[in-house]
Amino acid sequence: MSTPSAPAPSSDAGAAKAGFRHSVRALRHRNFAVFWAGALISNSGSWVQNATVPYVLYQLTRSEAWVGLATFAQFIPGVVFGPLGGSLADRLDRRRFLILTQALLGGAAVALWLLWAAGLRSPVAILLLVAATGVLSGLNIPTWQAFVPALVPREDLLSAITLNSLQFNAARAIGSGLAGLVLYKLGPANAFLLNAVSYLVVVGALLLLQLPTATARRPAEGGVMRQFAEAVRYARVRPGISLGIVMALLIAFLGNPIVQFAVVFAESVYHVGKLQYGLLAAAMGLGALVSAPLVSGWDTVVARGTVVRWTLPLYGLSVTIFGLSNGFVIGFVALIAAGAAFLAVISATNTAVQIIVADSMRGRVLACRIMSFTLAYSFGGLIQGQVAEWVGPRVTVASAGALLLAAGLYLAWGRPGLLEHLDDAPDVDPDVADEPSAQPSSA
Repeated sequence: MSTPSAPAPSSDAGAAKAGFRHSVRALRHRNFAVFWAGALISNSGSWVQNATVPYVLYQLTRSEAWVGLATFAQFIPGVVFGPLGGSLADRLDRRRFLILTQALLGGAAVALWLLWAAGLRSPVAILLLVAATGVLSGLNIPTWQAFVPALVPREDLLSAITLNSLQFNAARAIGSGLAGLVLYKLGPANAFLLNAVSYLVVVGALLLLQLPTATARRPAEGGVMRQFAEAVRYARVRPGISLGIVMALLIAFLGNPIVQFAVVFAESVYHVGKLQYGLLAAAMGLGALVSAPLVSGWDTVVARGTVVRWTLPLYGLSVTIFGLSNGFVIGFVALIAAGAAFLAVISATNTAVQIIVADSMRGRVLACRIMSFTLAYSFGGLIQGQVAEWVGPRVTVASAGALLLAAGLYLAWGRPGLLEHLDDAPDVDPDVADEPSAQPSSA
């Protein structure tokens, strides 16, 4: 996934060996292994719901715009509540807060199941519950990502971040594929119920963690918006962090909306059934799974900037081919390639931010990155859904992919030095600056 010829994040990481065993070494730690397994099961359930919602909305409305609205409703609340989520991640006990938010997310999933099981087929009601999930996710995700470094020693942080990205993409493959089977055999109500039950697993995993007494963090000063403004200023003067945030925005706006178009292509372009739709929805996650051993073993072999230089254009090309395809097989293969490239890009940029940021700023800076991603994904899905109503899904997706390809080629060959900042050294946390393991920032 990352790293390199540029300075290694720590002397221990730099001395580690490459290869698959090296890439999964974070699983040797009980806390991370329990957390990772619980997250995999719960996120698989979430992807069952993520694949089911656009399916039922398209069945109810026959409108690409409604599918785009679902993406907008799911992710835009995360932008609104992102500053609060980042502030809470830096103020509260992260495990307790995760238990609370995961329990509430489970409650929202139960409500969606009850709505459908009761025979209420209202697109508006579905969107409102999806939006409620988005609010809770906006509060939860900064803490989720900031919590990962507490589960492993610093020398295994690269492995933990990679495996966290792998877990999310594995869940996409498992959950989306399972959604196709459940929709085919049991119907949407059972798909929603499956997601609700999955939250019990992740809450149980969080309760099972054996963590030392948390080291007190210096509380952030001022109100939520002042803290968020401080995080923005912090990120702006650290090129590796700001580039990671911009990359997240670019990928989400142009590339990620292809997830919502799987159902549109299945029904309106390929003319296939529920099972094939499930395969299309799972294809990106499957691609990530296939590429994971290679991607996660890169972190002591190839610089993060080099990974992005080659895989971002590949992502754009794969999206373009998917948009131009008129048959299921070509579209399925293109989505597998897109998933492989997506994992490489998103893991490299996320690792860059996690490695560079000081822990006292971690929650708020990650909130900035997550907000950028969710804002771009929300508007990208909304805009592409509306454009697809006017010019058709194939032209819409192919055009977005071409723009992403052009941006990737520009960064790779027009501004190659810019990507080198993804390999900047860790920043110094004021609270630990006098510890021997702290390293000076190159930013």
